[in-house]
Amino acid sequence: MVHADSGFLRGVRILTLALGACLAGLPAAAMQGEPQWRHATALNGTPKYGPDVSHFDYVNPDAPKGGLVRLATQGGFDTFNVFLPKGNLAPGLGLIYDSLKEPALDEADISSQYGVIASETRYPADYSWVEFRLNERARWHDGQPITADDVVWSFETATELDPRQKFYYQNVVSAEALSEHRVRFTFDAPGNRELPHIMGQLLILPKHWWLGTDSNGNPRDISSSTLEPPLGSGPYRIKDYTANRSVAYERVEDYWAADLPIRVGTNNFDEIRYESFRDTAVLLQAFKADQYDWRTENSAKNWATGYEFPAVKEGKVVLEVFDDKARGVMQAFVPNLRREKFADPRVRRALNLAFDYESANRTVFFGQYKRVNSYFAGTELASTGLPQGRELEILEEVRDLVPPEVFTTPYENPVAGSPQKLRANLREALELLQAAGYRLENRTLLDQNGEPFTIEFIAIDPSAERYVLPYANNLRLIGIEMTLRTLDTPQYINRIQNRDFDMATLLWPQSLSPGNEQRDFWGSEAADRPQSRNYAGIKDPGVDALIEKIVFAKDRDDLVAATRALDRVLLAHNFVVPQWYLDQTRTARWNRYSHPETMPEFSVGFPTIWWYDEEKAAQTGDPS
Repeated sequence: MVHADSGFLRGVRILTLALGACLAGLPAAAMQGEPQWRHATALNGTPKYGPDVSHFDYVNPDAPKGGLVRLATQGGFDTFNVFLPKGNLAPGLGLIYDSLKEPALDEADISSQYGVIASETRYPADYSWVEFRLNERARWHDGQPITADDVVWSFETATELDPRQKFYYQNVVSAEALSEHRVRFTFDAPGNRELPHIMGQLLILPKHWWLGTDSNGNPRDISSSTLEPPLGSGPYRIKDYTANRSVAYERVEDYWAADLPIRVGTNNFDEIRYESFRDTAVLLQAFKADQYDWRTENSAKNWATGYEFPAVKEGKVVLEVFDDKARGVMQAFVPNLRREKFADPRVRRALNLAFDYESANRTVFFGQYKRVNSYFAGTELASTGLPQGRELEILEEVRDLVPPEVFTTPYENPVAGSPQKLRANLREALELLQAAGYRLENRTLLDQNGEPFTIEFIAIDPSAERYVLPYANNLRLIGIEMTLRTLDTPQYINRIQNRDFDMATLLWPQSLSPGNEQRDFWGSEAADRPQSRNYAGIKDPGVDALIEKIVFAKDRDDLVAATRALDRVLLAHNFVVPQWYLDQTRTARWNRYSHPETMPEFSVGFPTIWWYDEEKAAQTGDPS
């Protein structure tokens, strides 16, 4: 779980899907050299669950159905169209749709994938295409079957409307409906072992509904925003909503996939309701007032001081911390490299030297965090020491494209925490800035044209003041004037997407099996796309080359080595000023809910595998 006291927590869904075990017995086609059909796929090894399993270990198959759970969001919504890249999408829309495949929650980094709409998968040894055989029972909520035409239309529409999807699936050259229940995706090059797997994450929408007419007889338009509740296929449907304020989902009683192994014991609530609130301060107060039921706490200050209220002491509110083993993260002060003033790596290193993380962690964050020291912090993918073995071999292959210090000097963040250490860091920072062509006059840092060095820091949460203003004070000591501007959510999103910023706190949640998404994070081609996740604007041939090493890694060992090499090079360029992370998930909930005795190792699983506990609710009070 990512923890950002900046308030900028934008979930980024990164699914690395997969391949592995086979059905009992080989079909005739397999005997003749055709790829075998598989009930589940695994990126590494074999799937944990076989074709005959009735339910997964981390659920209670007898969990009672019923009750209400209320969740909270910030910023409102204005559309139910999941395919449009613009607008504020309503929260929880994933509840109404199914994808082709889904991961188990107790296998590392969703490395195994099990059938939902697609009951079976196959692909050749060179990963040049993938086929999905659809479950013939799969139905939309209006009773019509889900077909291969729906899958092809969904893929083609998503990639046509959303540049991010088009880029992500750039290696897919065709999508074909081979029959009513069989679809094939063909790729432009062999060897990308992740491609057959990431196709399974595709969200499937009903072609017939979107090409039909609404209740007023008007043609629907998938390319436009809409607040007409859409037709789905998943465990829930939209019950009611108030635009920008709330949306409620009701459980589908005759849900077609309820008895699939991946669904048994899940989706236990009769109703899931999302309420929208203005900002993080209001969110906390609303939780205390029992206006919603579950809260993942991302503020160290709130966790340390914000839960001293009667309901906690009375046991009506439960505070619980879960270990987070699912992924790493890079969270950082991110300068916009498209601005000339941030082009020199010496300048960017100077910005890191001015950040006193140790003091911030002690005084602002109550000592709860760890310093981010890797783009894959907290995982085996993080680079350490000097490169060795396969990692060194990979770096040697791109030696002329990467900074020479990656071979000689391990990356280290500056360490402060005391006035003496901070002064030494600031002296070093000023020396780097002067070497980069700046001069200090009358306590103002000037460039070669006599223009002062200024930074506008944008944020969406007033709480950013707690760590931005001390950082700004340190920068002022070396002549840099940094101002903080707090924006509303739509303004902030627009400025980040349009690259209209100097600096912001941004983050990249990382998969334990990185792959094609790294192109969108750091690749040169993504730097100029407004809605990519290359927020910093990184354009570097060495980084591009190493991303391809990851994408075309032959096995897990090769993948880990290539990822560490990429990490090492990204760090050496000082593209960002790393912040902090926590490898735990801090949660607070009103005590009306229960979870299975055996919880999944890699997810809290709320609300998916939890259920409404009437006995607890009787003591705490029913939610309104």
